[in-house]
Amino acid sequence: MKNLHEAGLSRAIRATGRVWIFGAALMAAGVAHAAPVQIQVWHTLTNANKAEFEKLVKQYNKEQNDVEVTLRDFTTPQALQQAAVAAVAAKKTPNLVQLQDNHSPEVVAEYKSIKPLYELLAKYPIKDATWFLPSTTSFTRDSKGRLLAFPYMAEIPVMFYNMALYKKAGLNPNQPARTWQDLQGELLKLRDAADVECPYASGDQVQVHLENLAPINNQLYTSNGNGIEATKGKPAPASLQFDTLYMRHVSLMATWKRSLLLTQHTNDDTPDASFAKGQCGVLTASSGALGELLAAKNLSFGVAPLPYYDQATKTPGKPFVSGSALWAMEGHPTVQDKATVDFLAWLSKPVIAAEWHQSTGYLPLTEAAFRASEVSFYSRIPGAQAVVASMRAQPTVTARGFRVNNYDRIEPVLSRELDEAFDGKTPPVAALTNAIDQARAIAQQR
Repeated sequence: MKNLHEAGLSRAIRATGRVWIFGAALMAAGVAHAAPVQIQVWHTLTNANKAEFEKLVKQYNKEQNDVEVTLRDFTTPQALQQAAVAAVAAKKTPNLVQLQDNHSPEVVAEYKSIKPLYELLAKYPIKDATWFLPSTTSFTRDSKGRLLAFPYMAEIPVMFYNMALYKKAGLNPNQPARTWQDLQGELLKLRDAADVECPYASGDQVQVHLENLAPINNQLYTSNGNGIEATKGKPAPASLQFDTLYMRHVSLMATWKRSLLLTQHTNDDTPDASFAKGQCGVLTASSGALGELLAAKNLSFGVAPLPYYDQATKTPGKPFVSGSALWAMEGHPTVQDKATVDFLAWLSKPVIAAEWHQSTGYLPLTEAAFRASEVSFYSRIPGAQAVVASMRAQPTVTARGFRVNNYDRIEPVLSRELDEAFDGKTPPVAALTNAIDQARAIAQQR
């Protein structure tokens, strides 16, 4: 009996072992099937902003096991677009791509390879997302106000100023100039009293000296209500309109260039590095430059709105919100679309979105992100809170944004004409006339 009992027990143990092994195999198979959904994001972020984005993606991948985001970076928007065209042809598109504002978002959304974000959000809503700029993110919205892309890199042009150099020049670092005329007086003191070799540098010169000269002075940038007014349900054709305000401003900048007040001007972010090194007293650039400036050592700076002309307006207006956004691509399975929105929802969380805003200078994604940033961040950078908070106001007709066909091809032309005028090679009036004529011809092309 004992032997029979032991034999039965032995068989039971072996059977139990087989069940355990079989169960373990099933569990292993389950784990295999539960591998994270892979999504790919292509971007053109650089320097500190690139590092911040990579850090957040690593954090997202670490916090959960359902989705894994991989990044691919490109040196220029043009390189990304070329790769995207090839990917569409090969039917191997990424899930999200960063595209610059071309001031024709509805044209971008018409491409078969693009999936408008509002379609994804209708299926997979981002809960409790009260967007910070519902009215002024026109660069990612259609005429019906629907969100076409994720406005992750929304920014505005601002004026940064070096507080140490302001003190050295005997200027009040807590009261930077509000008008271009007053700024000239400060630049003269920076040049003469503080012996600063670079009193003023300007990046993103088309945004600063052409596009936003209009809304800051409460004027329209283009005809037909900045190209937004519709005719028979479609946006009306728009053309640039440079009046005496522009002639005055471009002439002033040419004078500053001759007198060594304006020493650097480009349509990219090259001057940001000079300001970050403490070499320049004032920098006008997009707010997205903040990331590089915060990463600089021994740099104390403040933020102010772009100057205005008090002869043109008694109360300055708000700038255009522009920048770039993450656009969703078509052709992916449902599980990837859902995973894409899950990633965007995570980026929208108050703490995460606040960190992104604070580290990069891009505008807050949501109201909650703005509130989460108030105490710990804005006290470090004089003027920053006031500039960001001012963008919450309902935009006027002049600050809603603008629409111009083929603007991505027009902008380089505008930048070249500014260079010609600032450098004294072409009279300001002639340069602006050339810009208008060339822009009109390009805008009429298909």
